[in-house]
Amino acid sequence: MGNARYLALFFTALSLCSGFLSTDALGAPAAAPTTPIVSDPALRPDRPTLSGVRAIRFLTSDDYPPLNFAREDGTLAGFNVEIARAICDELGIGCTIQARRWDTLMDALHTGKGDAVVASIAATPITRDQAVFSQPYYQTPARFIARKGSTPSVLTQKGLAGKTVGVVGGSSHEAYLKTFFPGATPKPYPNVFALETALAAAEIDLAFADGLTFSVWLSDKTSKDCCEFRGGPYCESRYFGEGVGIAVRKDDVELLRAVNWALSRLVSKGVYSELYLKYFPIVFY
Repeated sequence: MGNARYLALFFTALSLCSGFLSTDALGAPAAAPTTPIVSDPALRPDRPTLSGVRAIRFLTSDDYPPLNFAREDGTLAGFNVEIARAICDELGIGCTIQARRWDTLMDALHTGKGDAVVASIAATPITRDQAVFSQPYYQTPARFIARKGSTPSVLTQKGLAGKTVGVVGGSSHEAYLKTFFPGATPKPYPNVFALETALAAAEIDLAFADGLTFSVWLSDKTSKDCCEFRGGPYCESRYFGEGVGIAVRKDDVELLRAVNWALSRLVSKGVYSELYLKYFPIVFY
């Protein structure tokens, strides 16, 4: 994919997911771009000066495939891990990545055991009290999936009226469905695995949950190629968050600028797109 085409897709994604996507009058969201927005192509930040910074010590966890995980030989891999390495390559500095238990990552950052955390930690009011975050390098929109060959559903209030839609009980996806698709009949399940199993068994007409999780399942042999995405992404931040960024200490302004600059470069050069498609061949946008 050429850079011009790639940047055009990113600009389209920015307009799609920067605000609330209305579905009651306009119908389903517009066709989604190939990869999610992580950088506004209109912005051209200056290259940061990294005086005294010879390497970035990244912290992550090793139990969240395909985002961060340990291979059989103990080496770290995953989308988050490769994004970290690509940032260091772009900045021309060294890079170390250490795995720690997920619930200890922020404490390790504060006590100086690392310089940045790249572990799918969402930017929320609670985490913003603990650290500052780079621009988001991915967001996980909500998506509908359905069985292949099933009658296509028009993803509007009218189109989903009377349809049974599986959701994870108590989730933001259930709340969103009830608010914006009141004619649908939500059927709650205890977790995403149960939801996916129910859809494959034709217990429900559609499932509505996290697009990234669905993408991983649809790409895996356990799905038996039963299902597919329907419609486009739903990115309302009040329900589905502001996205995932790289966390650094609040006083490390120079490193934050460097990370943001490198992420923008990875987007404009197409590196980000290559990494995204490597780990998410069935794209969740």
